[in-house]
Amino acid sequence: MTSLLAILIGCLYAAAIYMMLRRSVVKLVIGLILLSNAANLLIFTAAGLERGVPPLIEEGQQVIAGTAADPLAQALILTAIVIGFGVLAFAVVLIHRACEVVQTDDMNEMKGTD
Repeated sequence: MTSLLAILIGCLYAAAIYMMLRRSVVKLVIGLILLSNAANLLIFTAAGLERGVPPLIEEGQQVIAGTAADPLAQALILTAIVIGFGVLAFAVVLIHRACEVVQTDDMNEMKGTD
């Protein structure tokens, strides 16, 4: 399962970089979405894909019995999703306004405008 996810993560990174190198600003935003999803999946896979009990210590015990899920990776991914959504919303509004002013979504034509 880990090797399948590694291939999927590589494909997502490749597609994100390909989309970010396109001339269209809309494709740039799609590339940013793919890049953030690939990074989240990488963190999730790096933490391990073992099923475990919730990481709660019972009263009177010192350690968790058995394997437990890693809460750090889940917290990092949740934080990355929220931050990524905020950045994406800002980028969409910024790109929408730039396209309104310049009347195009081509990056090369935007660069030459005063």
